[in-house]
Amino acid sequence: MDKISKRVNAMPFSGIRKFFDLVGERKDIISLGVGEPDFPTPEPIKDAAIRAIENDQTSYTSNYGLLELRQKISEKLKKKNNITADPKSEILVTVGVSEALDLATRAVLNPGDEVLVPDPGYVSYKANVWFAYAEPVSIPTKEEDGFRVMPEEIKKRITKKTKAIIISSPANPTGSVLSKKDLEEIADLCIEHDLVALSDEIYEVLIYDDEKHISIGSLNGMEDRTITLNGFSKAAAFTGWRVGYAAGRAEYIEAMMKIHQYTMLCAPSIAQYGVLESFSHEEYVRDMVKEYDRRRRLLVKGLNEIPNISCITPKGAFYAFPNITQTGMSSEKFAQRLLDEGKVAAVPGNSFGKCGEGHIRCAYCVSREDINEALGRIDGFVKKL
Repeated sequence: MDKISKRVNAMPFSGIRKFFDLVGERKDIISLGVGEPDFPTPEPIKDAAIRAIENDQTSYTSNYGLLELRQKISEKLKKKNNITADPKSEILVTVGVSEALDLATRAVLNPGDEVLVPDPGYVSYKANVWFAYAEPVSIPTKEEDGFRVMPEEIKKRITKKTKAIIISSPANPTGSVLSKKDLEEIADLCIEHDLVALSDEIYEVLIYDDEKHISIGSLNGMEDRTITLNGFSKAAAFTGWRVGYAAGRAEYIEAMMKIHQYTMLCAPSIAQYGVLESFSHEEYVRDMVKEYDRRRRLLVKGLNEIPNISCITPKGAFYAFPNITQTGMSSEKFAQRLLDEGKVAAVPGNSFGKCGEGHIRCAYCVSREDINEALGRIDGFVKKL
């Protein structure tokens, strides 16, 4: 008798984690592999969490999360995203944005439904759709389009089974940013075909070159068919705190909470109090973004100076997605040899979908010193090929 679910058996392990585990065993490696800020959590936020412990604020919170935190999130959504969400019924605090995505897919999808997913796209998108017993359908993106999800590619793949679309802007792994025009055309397709939009906006503040973040949920006609997924991990160096949130109409949020209450119950109370403090210290985020921008420019310039490697400039997040096809190697082989011979860890582009083949993902959430050293090692590795 098979002991493990066939659906679980059919899902490969994350390509990101594979290389993360390899790096953890090595002391001589510079890692550009994992998308985790190298900045510490700001001191006032740590102090708030410590005070929560000292004041015995360590009990369960509401399944929906601290009401004070939901009120702050509601205010932020109105001010910065032009989204109106009732803090009592239309916002759910989750254990990171990863849980929010999992809850959203399970709350919305039925077995056999199809979900349109960007390719390349974050590794969890297809996995969460798959675990919800639905079918992910790739939307191919191209380097010449800046890896933006193009509305015409979406339209080609809509069928009677299509229930939802996952969009991400700024995007992991490519750093692409969707324009307002892109989003308006995608919104028109969602309305025409009655699709739910799951909008991953975790990188919204990590945006450069005068680009503007637009939430698809703010566009006319999308208010009742969008679940906005966001959190605090990337922008404010909270990865281990595990606090995210979902916002959408009450019907969606209640359905997500129903699953949440049986699995997680609530996000960690101490972390919620810490996150609550973050709304008073946005200057830390602004400083981090400025530094990421400096690193972005350094990394892209350096990659484009290496023979047989080219790299378009990402508009957001903290990833570059250089093209390595001129080396004649697959993404997997290049990344493995770069790790073994060049002592630099990067993630193979095919980990994020078929359209990622011929690329590697390099995260620039490391110091400029490490970026310079990594560039030197990559250059030396490529020249020896």
